[in-house]
Amino acid sequence: MSSGGRRNRVEEEEHENHERWLVTYADMVTLLMVLFIVMFAMSSVDQKKFNALKDGLAAGFGDSTSVMTGSESTLDQPGVAAVQPVKPDNFPASSASAQQALARQDQEHAEAQAEVARLDALGERLAEALRKAGLGRDVTRRIDDRGLVLSLTSRHVVFQPDRAELSPRGQRVLEVVAPVLRGATEDLRIDGHTNQVPVKPRFFATDWDLSSARAITVLRYLQENGRIPGERLSAAAFGHEVPLVDPSKPGSQEINKRVDIVVLSSLPAASRELLDDVAAAGNGGTDLTDPTEGGSS
Repeated sequence: MSSGGRRNRVEEEEHENHERWLVTYADMVTLLMVLFIVMFAMSSVDQKKFNALKDGLAAGFGDSTSVMTGSESTLDQPGVAAVQPVKPDNFPASSASAQQALARQDQEHAEAQAEVARLDALGERLAEALRKAGLGRDVTRRIDDRGLVLSLTSRHVVFQPDRAELSPRGQRVLEVVAPVLRGATEDLRIDGHTNQVPVKPRFFATDWDLSSARAITVLRYLQENGRIPGERLSAAAFGHEVPLVDPSKPGSQEINKRVDIVVLSSLPAASRELLDDVAAAGNGGTDLTDPTEGGSS
């Protein structure tokens, strides 16, 4: 009898409590409730209550409030006074950045204006030289984001159809402009273009070959006859991909078939991108007018 009682007592002492997790769960729920109460209290737009809570939490956790010093409300009744209009002066750091950006934009615009004036003066010298030679309408000029662009169009018989050799008139044009370009300091890029007629050139494999050959012809003339240093010269071919005039317009093919002599601007890219707008505002360059009709490349 006594032996059985001892066995029962041992079994009762070894019985495991499976409800201990409730203590941990209850603690967690209590902490979550406290957290939500704190968050609710902080959601009230009352700077004084926030500062009191901040100080209480800092004191309870033994932490310093020096990081948040100076956050006392300057209003007698926080949340009641009217909100002041937002002004740049209220954000000194942002205002400084904005002022720097505006100053940079002003500088870029001023650089673009000065560059347009300089390139336009060069264009006027070229136009005057061509007028004196009786070739005033043989070259059109404009200013874009590349610089000053002189277009030698085939409506003035610079190139015969499907050929890359300069015509006598084309040679005269280059003889006149070469001395003026030689006196400049900018690099020159010669861009070759054909028109958009869907006909394969007779003496070249593609429009790319024809436009490249025309650009090289002008480049070689400027170097060999115009004595412009080779390090200032480069060439590019665009085939029929970059028309100057809408190909659907009458006479556009004779204008799109051309060689452009580009006086490259040395401005930074941001300022150079403004050249188009500044030139348009000042009516820089000349328009292409009275195009004659044609169809050969």
